[in-house]
Amino acid sequence: MGLFNRRPHAEMAVSRDPEITAAVGYGRTGAGQIGNFIFYQDGDARAKAVSIPTISRARDLIASMVGCLPLKFYRLQWNGTEMEKVYIAPRAWAARIDPTVTNNFILSWTFDDLYFFGRAFWHVTSRTQDGYPSAFTRLPAAMITTLDQAGPIWFGPSQEIMFNGFLLDPNDIVQMLSPIQGLLTQSPAAINTALKLQHAADRNASSALPAGVLKQTSGEPLSGQELADLAQRFNEARYSNQTAALSESLSYEATTATPDKMLLVESRQFQSLELSRVANIPPYLAGIAVGGYTYQNASMAKQDLYLFAAKNYIVCINEYLSSDNVLPHGTYVELDVESYLTDLVATQDEIVNVTVPTEPQPALANIGSN
Repeated sequence: MGLFNRRPHAEMAVSRDPEITAAVGYGRTGAGQIGNFIFYQDGDARAKAVSIPTISRARDLIASMVGCLPLKFYRLQWNGTEMEKVYIAPRAWAARIDPTVTNNFILSWTFDDLYFFGRAFWHVTSRTQDGYPSAFTRLPAAMITTLDQAGPIWFGPSQEIMFNGFLLDPNDIVQMLSPIQGLLTQSPAAINTALKLQHAADRNASSALPAGVLKQTSGEPLSGQELADLAQRFNEARYSNQTAALSESLSYEATTATPDKMLLVESRQFQSLELSRVANIPPYLAGIAVGGYTYQNASMAKQDLYLFAAKNYIVCINEYLSSDNVLPHGTYVELDVESYLTDLVATQDEIVNVTVPTEPQPALANIGSN
């Protein structure tokens, strides 16, 4: 009887096959869709959003910071006054989260999902003998559907995850929920306005001549369809030639619109400012001039990028990767921001403290290009 009453503590040390685990009760078709990159896509809404320069710039700035940060593992210890971090050896997956791509790639695109969709998903592709993940792969958030949450605001991890139309085991998915609503659903009106202004500017830029009115001054009155056909032929001739010919019964009056008005420069500049607010970056980082807001150097600009834009996403990734379904309880991981900011300050101090000689010297001739 002792054999049947024994508690299976030793089973925790037995390695698990993640593919078999994902297949139980869910069918192999769900996990079988993972890695089939020919079907991967990030959606038309995201493609339209990143076609706007301000949003593309904001996304790339934050992704360039998040993607370059190394991972550090630690435990918390009470030193008598406060909890302090005691750094420990990293787990094997820290050097290569996904064995098929770089950490820079997977972290940047994980941020991309959080930024545009408000959540990101990693699938556990293998586990160590203690049952914890040893490798991951990213699942595009645009292809994820959760049957128990409609969104666009997410209230917690989903237990019914569909990937490309097939159900996945939630125990094999690391779900990261952004503290900020996804950009695509947060401000669709601002994005649509920017797209309309961009299309209008493109249309106006296709002609070398300003818009105008084509008038019939004599002859038998033309029907509406005839006027439309005449205007279309005139536009075709005007686009292909700098000089257009008119008969004596027609006249063309050009508007007084200047190139900056035709290209909607002022309107698009204002909309860029609006989108910088939506994208949560200081306007000057996107090249938008704002009166009364200045920064002193590149180091401060990087710190502004971290404080105003990237910090929320970095903390989000840190906390989800430190959860008990990824690491043993009491073990934490963080993206190392401190060393990144410290290197920036040190580099800036070195630049400031360079002494320029009174006479040119050959050894320093190329200092400006390095």
